[in-house]
Amino acid sequence: MEFTVAVTHEDPWYVARCLDIEVASQGATVDEALSNLKEALELYFEDEVLPSELEPPIIATLRLSA
Repeated sequence: MEFTVAVTHEDPWYVARCLDIEVASQGATVDEALSNLKEALELYFEDEVLPSELEPPIIATLRLSA
């Protein structure tokens, strides 16, 4: 199953957030954050049933005036 993930840099960490399921993790690099998120999702689904399908999240950019 594939999940949509956003990675942000929150110095000194990279934070990986799953946009389909409310699970997040962090790491010193993007790859480490993604690997840690994969492990967190696998642990999350040990006690939960994998959804048969997911509706993709709507991703949009909002601009605020300064």
